Amino acid sequence: MKNISETKAQLTPEQKWEQATLADNFIFYKVMRNHPDACQHLIEMLLNVKIEKMEMHNEEVIDIDHDSKGIRLDVYIKDTNKMYDIELQTTDTKELPERCRFYQSVMDLDSLNKGDFYKDLKDSYIIFICLEDIFHKGLPVYTFENICHEDLETKLNDRTQKCFFIADLCARMIENEEVRNFFEFLISNKASSKYTKDLKEYVSDAKHNSQWRVQYMTLERFQAYAFENGRIKGEEEKAIEDAKNFLKEKISPEIIARCTGLKLEEVLELEKEVLAV
Repeated sequence: MKNISETKAQLTPEQKWEQATLADNFIFYKVMRNHPDACQHLIEMLLNVKIEKMEMHNEEVIDIDHDSKGIRLDVYIKDTNKMYDIELQTTDTKELPERCRFYQSVMDLDSLNKGDFYKDLKDSYIIFICLEDIFHKGLPVYTFENICHEDLETKLNDRTQKCFFIADLCARMIENEEVRNFFEFLISNKASSKYTKDLKEYVSDAKHNSQWRVQYMTLERFQAYAFENGRIKGEEEKAIEDAKNFLKEKISPEIIARCTGLKLEEVLELEKEVLAV
């Protein structure tokens, strides 16, 4: 029997778009970034917190410096004294713990201004909504904080937290009905609460956005290009031509660099050329 990934891989970009739900990375990203209230409610609901003043980070890619690796955070939120990153992960890439570690460091650098004290760092939360149980322990939620190995009680109190929500287990095992309804909607596309009905409407609106449809198709073709040609294969001229085309479609320079084999600096220079036209 074919698994979901194998079945999806056989679909055309058009078929994938027609079948896409909130469980699609692209749709999730568009819905959450364009409906901040819905995003805020989701974070508050999952973490049982209250966001006082929500500020959504507008840049898709955060660069530490010119020579370092930038990252694309799906939905990066800043509160008065807290910051949140929420990501949807459809497959187990075998590197999510390391990604959490890197995301954490970049968020800290982004929030701390020159001359600030370390105590000025905001509390930070990284949230991964996973469609697979990457830890294989059968828990609906995995919450990680730094703790002393020797007594298993003393916390480091560095005010960081990493949370992994496993969608199908949350839909069956979470006591909070509203949270359970959200995950039921995520995996089945069946809305049973006001919040999930609103989300379903937002998904429908996203699917009717012709510009986003073009972006989705372009990204699908770009990913196919990356799969077929690898990160560094192909002639440089072809890579440059492709990079320019994808820049015109507003694809992240980081993604373009990773897929074409060009250096990020080269893609950024090409971006200047494209914007100047």
